[in-house]
Amino acid sequence: MRISGPLSREIAHKILHFNPTPRHAHFTDFHDQDSRLIDQGIALFFPSPNSFTGEDVLELQGHGGYFILDFMLNEAIKAGARLARPGEFSERSFLNGKIDLAQAEAIADLIESSSEQAARSAMRTLQGDFSRLIYSLCASIVDLRVYIEAAIDFSEEEIDFLTEGKTAESLKSIIDQLDSILLQAQQGALLREGMSVVIAGKPNAGKSSLLNALAGKDSAIVTDIAGTTRDTLIERINIDGMPLHITDTAGLRESDDLVEKEGIRRALQAIETADRILLVVDSCQDNVKPESLQEYLVGLGFLKIGTAIDPGRVTIIQNKIDKTNLEGGVHTNRDENDNAITTVHISAKNKTGLSLLRSHLKDCMGFQSAGEGGFIARRRHLDALEHARTCLVQADCQLLGNGAAELIAEDLRHAHQYLGEITGEFSTDDLLGKIFSSFCVGK
Repeated sequence: MRISGPLSREIAHKILHFNPTPRHAHFTDFHDQDSRLIDQGIALFFPSPNSFTGEDVLELQGHGGYFILDFMLNEAIKAGARLARPGEFSERSFLNGKIDLAQAEAIADLIESSSEQAARSAMRTLQGDFSRLIYSLCASIVDLRVYIEAAIDFSEEEIDFLTEGKTAESLKSIIDQLDSILLQAQQGALLREGMSVVIAGKPNAGKSSLLNALAGKDSAIVTDIAGTTRDTLIERINIDGMPLHITDTAGLRESDDLVEKEGIRRALQAIETADRILLVVDSCQDNVKPESLQEYLVGLGFLKIGTAIDPGRVTIIQNKIDKTNLEGGVHTNRDENDNAITTVHISAKNKTGLSLLRSHLKDCMGFQSAGEGGFIARRRHLDALEHARTCLVQADCQLLGNGAAELIAEDLRHAHQYLGEITGEFSTDDLLGKIFSSFCVGK
């Protein structure tokens, strides 16, 4: 049980009956308000500002069990504490300057990580690797802003600071620096969020067999009866650290069965929002070519979604090649609109071609196995970096077009502000509330 705040020392005395030595582990008794023994355990006291939250912090480590823990919580509340809001300890740590916003978010990302690589990357963000890159980039922007402001102040002098070359070189260097961070952040976001993949196709094409093969276990029921799958089934796996959220769906066909019709509706709904659609085709019955893909999708009822499906999101899976003359492999061709369509020949039953499919899925998202320098990132970090890049490119265009120095300075200011949102240098109460409300209680 962790208690943070100015009453921590007073509560410690009420429960322990003595004042604990700072940063010293005490094996001691825990008491209620009537001095009766509740439990025995370890007591640790961390005085401010040398604690996680930057406040006085008391930690009590007792025996497990719902009743004992609930009893201890009630006694702490009677002594003057209250239950923490989700993420409140991390929020206080941020507000008291112990960690920045990116590090605070990394705590939740570390807890929720779905692979070893994601956990290691979240830990690097928590240790400040991502933040240091952002601070370095902001420092470069500030230096350039100072230089531009000087050009504005001395605009009547004979020397033109903006056209003598240093400004253009500095701005290009900053954009290159940001591009490098953005690329790493995109990989970090993939590690955190992964890719949503929907397996779709006609009944009995082998969709559930493919799900089981990718998951490495019998998650879905597989039979020769058409329409066995009537609802969406989601499995979470990872490929070299990249999380995949794979959804098996009901076979797409016309049906009068109310349950199957609802399953088909849910399948179309999942298809609409997926990052990648694996269109599974029984190669014993169909051999779908890229040039006929659109026609095949229309026949399956994809247009019932209400929006056109981007063929670039579709990978054709020619399944059951163990029963045909098709050879395993990955083939990319162009459809009638010059879209690149990839076809993967596999046998889900024999697991032929699955390694090629996994590599293809990584390529679809531009994922590269991160080295030791990778860090975790969120969608809001990517948005901030992309907005900052837009401002910097705009400033570069102003510079090339001999635009006003004031406009260049304003673009640089906006870029700096967007980057500050990542670390919390510039943030709103609404943003903080949204971020920390997603944390689990006690963090």
